[in-house]
Amino acid sequence: MVFLEDCHSHSSNAHSIQTRPYYYTPPPSSAKINRSMGRSMRTIRSTDYSSDSIIDIRLNELAKKPQGIHQSSNEEEDISTFLQLSQVFSDFSSACSSDISGELHRLANVPDPGLTRHEPEPEPEPCLGFLDREKFSTEIIESISPEDLLPTVKLCVDSLRSPSLAVKRSATAKLRLLAKNRADNRALIGESGAINALIPLLKCTDSGTQEHAVTALLNLSLHEPNKALILNDTGVIKLLIYVLKTGTDTSKQNAACALLSLALVDDEKKVSIGSCGAIPPLVCLLMNGTNRGKKDALTTLYKLCSVKLNKERAIRAGVAKPLVGLISEQGNGLAEKAMVVLNILCGFDLGKEAIVEEGGIAALVEAIEDGSDKGKEFAVLTLLQLCVDSVRNRGLLVREGGIPPLVALSQNGTAKVKHKAETLLRYLREPRQEASSSTP
Repeated sequence: MVFLEDCHSHSSNAHSIQTRPYYYTPPPSSAKINRSMGRSMRTIRSTDYSSDSIIDIRLNELAKKPQGIHQSSNEEEDISTFLQLSQVFSDFSSACSSDISGELHRLANVPDPGLTRHEPEPEPEPCLGFLDREKFSTEIIESISPEDLLPTVKLCVDSLRSPSLAVKRSATAKLRLLAKNRADNRALIGESGAINALIPLLKCTDSGTQEHAVTALLNLSLHEPNKALILNDTGVIKLLIYVLKTGTDTSKQNAACALLSLALVDDEKKVSIGSCGAIPPLVCLLMNGTNRGKKDALTTLYKLCSVKLNKERAIRAGVAKPLVGLISEQGNGLAEKAMVVLNILCGFDLGKEAIVEEGGIAALVEAIEDGSDKGKEFAVLTLLQLCVDSVRNRGLLVREGGIPPLVALSQNGTAKVKHKAETLLRYLREPRQEASSSTP
């Protein structure tokens, strides 16, 4: 056991390291300081640690430690102790502002979101000051072996069940960071029992803790065996949907990505996610989310709608209107994704009717005229789906001015697009001939 007094007993050596106190309370005049890891956060924070503390130095030493070198039992004990201390005093990096899902807000400058109303005041973040430090970059964390991080992971998991909201928030932030990139860390965290402790935090009233929890679960779900551990909790899908409805922008888009990750297991999981009510809030995210959120919603809807039941749920949830609206948004990748989803919804009559009702044919004609090369291909393919069995829709396409851009595409497009445009033009000749023959 390393006591805090031991850290101060070599004051002549440590003087060069400690430039200014980080949290300072004068030590007792007589009694020897002898506190274990069970002491309170307030007591720990009151001890004189500088901003460049021995904890920082020790983690950097771990990062630089040659692999495969045998360590003495005393050295291993020191490593374990310093790793545990590092958990209490510091978040590893402000790099946790970037996760698998994409554009997350910087966590270092996020204000304390506060606690529930019955608590008199927000509880301070125990690691405040270390969150906005660049000391522990993602690269340094990734250079530390899972074996060396095991004590820290275990302490994080224990902290997830702490009565202190601030401690739980810090623990989820650390697990989120550790699970961000490394598969071996994801496996280690999954095996440590973290998943069962993270899932209840999806309903946490503190938005910061909720965001850390849903992002940590998203990152953990990228390790295939962890998906089964997550799905062992029968309520996890409904909790992810709860986050999708109530969370911050970042929480919502990461909840959508987590549902997508779980939907990849099999078609049964897609049906289950749809039956739990995921599709209406995904449609809402598609309508009101950020660009990142809209892309995540489109991708998740595309995967869920590969089964017919979810196609019907999506149409009844009103997905056709925002999809048609996104066709005109050029330059951000949303138009092409929207047309791909529209194309799979054209596979049954209810979907075709809803798309046409929302002005889909006119929007697709505009995409043929002004869209990207890939967008033009998707637009022609979707129009083919709409018109192949419908004389009425062919007539609408002609009235919307679809023939000139289709002719141009049949002459100047790629070989694949030319073929599709020519096929659609052949269909368009039939209703025109029928219409002329029926004219008195």
